[in-house]
Parts: sequence; structure tokens; C-alpha cells
Amino acid sequence: MKQLLNRVLSLKKRIQRLLLPSVMVILASLLFAASASATGVYDMPTITSGEPTWVVDQADVISRLNEGKLSSTLENLAKQTGNEVRIVTIRRLDYGETPVNFTKALFEKWFPTKEAQANQTILMIDTAKNGSAIITGDKVKSVMSDDIALSVASETLTVPLRDGDKYNQAFLDASDRLVAVLSGEPDPGPPQITNNVPVKSNFATAEDTNTNKGNATAWVIGLLIAATVIPMATYYIYQVFQPSSNG
Repeated sequence: MKQLLNRVLSLKKRIQRLLLPSVMVILASLLFAASASATGVYDMPTITSGEPTWVVDQADVISRLNEGKLSSTLENLAKQTGNEVRIVTIRRLDYGETPVNFTKALFEKWFPTKEAQANQTILMIDTAKNGSAIITGDKVKSVMSDDIALSVASETLTVPLRDGDKYNQAFLDASDRLVAVLSGEPDPGPPQITNNVPVKSNFATAEDTNTNKGNATAWVIGLLIAATVIPMATYYIYQVFQPSSNG
């Protein structure tokens, strides 16, 4: 009996040695997958005031043709009015980051002084959640109110995304409205909403976050339970089939 127990304990240790590395690999893979697809301000290229880079499409959702149209339109706006607009797309924000905080940090990275920020606008979207934000400088606010800027980011940009994630149309519409307002023309206003299909939330809900955490935890707990239960089950099987000492 003692020999059988030792054999079961040895088997248990062997299984635990095999399963625990798998647990670590799964945890590392989950963490790496989440971080690899996320973008932080530190991942963004450096741009300075006056630099002719108008579109930073890291999410790769704008066609080359439309990126050229946007760049040409925004460059002409800068030459004619001095107001510079940058369009930014990313795939996913870092965990806990919001579109507004990301765009503010990017605004300060690209234009670190009040003077450099004065005539700047950044319009940004993350395509994982279709979360959008817009940040403007002090001189821009005298031409385009915060209410109009917010409407551009939350309405003009997002309405085309309600029907099949039409990012090209979304940015062309947003660009047209921004150019009109920043050129001193009347605000054409947001597009008409023809349906009530909601755009995806701009950040993960608590329920989504808890679900993702729960899935990872379930894997880990399951593997740890297996490392304990399998040896115990093996022990009982040995007991059942062990010949009786009275036999």
C-alpha cells in the first residue's frame, strides 16, 4: 500500500511539473496578445508643427487614394488658413486608456508648447471600439467651437461607421466639415441619421473586461484543478483494482 501511495504521489508531481509550465505559457500568451495589438502614445511617430504629415493611418483603414485626397485637402487648408488638421487611426488603445486621454497626450507630444498647439487639431479613432476624440488649440477654438469639434468626432465621423465600418467615407465627411468651418464658412452640420443602429462603444464595458478576465482565470483554474484531481483519480483507480489482501 505504501509503495502504491508513493507511486501516486510521484505521478502527481510529474503531472504538476508538466501542467504548470503550460499555465505560465497560456498566461504569457494572453498578456502578449493583448499588449501586442494595443497602441500607446509612445508607439506613435513624431510630428512637429508645419510638417506635411496629415494622415497617420496605423489601423490601415484608409485607402491610398483617399489618404492622398485627405492629405491634399488638409495641406491646402494649412496653406490658406494656417490651421493644421491631423487624422489619426489606431487599432486598439492600451488597457485602461480612453480616446480623449490618448489624443490629449498625443497632442502634447507632437506640439509641446502653447504656441505650437495654437492652430492645431487632431482627430483620432481606434478601430477596435470605434472610439473617437478631437483636440484643438486655442486659436482653432476661436473659429471652431468645442461643440462643433465634438459633433465632428461623435457624429460626422461615426455615422458612416453605422453601416459597415466605412472609414474612408467617415474621414472624407469629417474632413469636408472641418475644412468648411476652419475656412470661415458656415458649419454644414452633422449628417442625417437614418437609422438607430448604435456604433460600437468607445471603450470596453466592465462586463466585457470581466468576461475576458474570467476566461483567462477559468483556464488557469482548470489546469491547476487537473494537476490535483488527475493524481487523486489515479490513486482511487489503483485502489479499486488493487487485489484484496484476503484474496
